[in-house]
Amino acid sequence: MMSRNYKFHNPEGLYFISFAVVGWLDVFMRNEYKEIFLESIRFCPKNKGLEIHAWLHRVQPCTIDFRSINGQKPELFISDLKRFTSKAMVQAIKENPKESRKEFLLEFLLKEGSKSSNVN
Repeated sequence: MMSRNYKFHNPEGLYFISFAVVGWLDVFMRNEYKEIFLESIRFCPKNKGLEIHAWLHRVQPCTIDFRSINGQKPELFISDLKRFTSKAMVQAIKENPKESRKEFLLEFLLKEGSKSSNVN
């Protein structure tokens, strides 16, 4: 759902990144989808060797200030975060009986994801 290649020249540096859902879809306005992103953010300091200094989650875009510790490559963190979040989000949309835009969202995400090789 989120696309962009990140390059980190200092693996131990403090980084600020910003990313958005493809097509700037407003999926994060629903609390159940927002919680998926927050779960990912909470997981990373405990399990991915990261210090998250700050994060801001709005409908669009999401931003994170972070630093990699324990030799973890920052680009792997971002890739894992985006991959987990996007897969969990698609599954949540599929399973949400209250999602009025289910068909539109799933079709749009599939179409946009097929256009880019760097969409997780």
